[in-house]
Amino acid sequence: MTAAGAIPTRFEPASVPLWRETLFGIDWLSLRLSPVYYGVGVPRGDGAAVVLIPGFLGSDNYLVEMYHWLRRIGYRPYYSRIGRNAECPDVLLDRFFQTMDQAYDETGRKLHLIGHSLGGLIARSAAVQRPEQVAQVICLAAPFRDIRAHPMVLAAAGLVRGRIVGQRKRPSTIKPDCFTGSCTCTFATFWI
Repeated sequence: MTAAGAIPTRFEPASVPLWRETLFGIDWLSLRLSPVYYGVGVPRGDGAAVVLIPGFLGSDNYLVEMYHWLRRIGYRPYYSRIGRNAECPDVLLDRFFQTMDQAYDETGRKLHLIGHSLGGLIARSAAVQRPEQVAQVICLAAPFRDIRAHPMVLAAAGLVRGRIVGQRKRPSTIKPDCFTGSCTCTFATFWI
């Protein structure tokens, strides 16, 4: 465990059983049976821009339900357009800033950022770097002080890191601690 406010130096496995993820079908059905899904009894939005950011290894595709729900209840949703969330967070932030600029220019209003998991960390970093464009950050299942991940997620991160490192034309530009618990990206300085 790290001291409060310190950036963790290594990942520790989470104690949550991964088998629970197999119950997603029940969650999907429950969602569609809920009146909230259709906007019944939900306060109407004011047309504010809401930008959705996917978690690690995810893309905007899995946020389709939330995107359409936000639209149904009166917000103006945007996808992050960062591609698959499996690259250096600094690279993803540069792409995300383009989406933020577009949403801000189109609406003329501060943005609400909703990030899932690693997307929540990207949202927080973006808000710190561009406070003039952000009204609110909502993090869903995103770490706040310490990063803990299931060992299978850590293994996936290792595979992604190996693929990214192998695809780069100039290995000297790769940060040696990218996708490790000792990330040196500018992004990491804004986690806390």
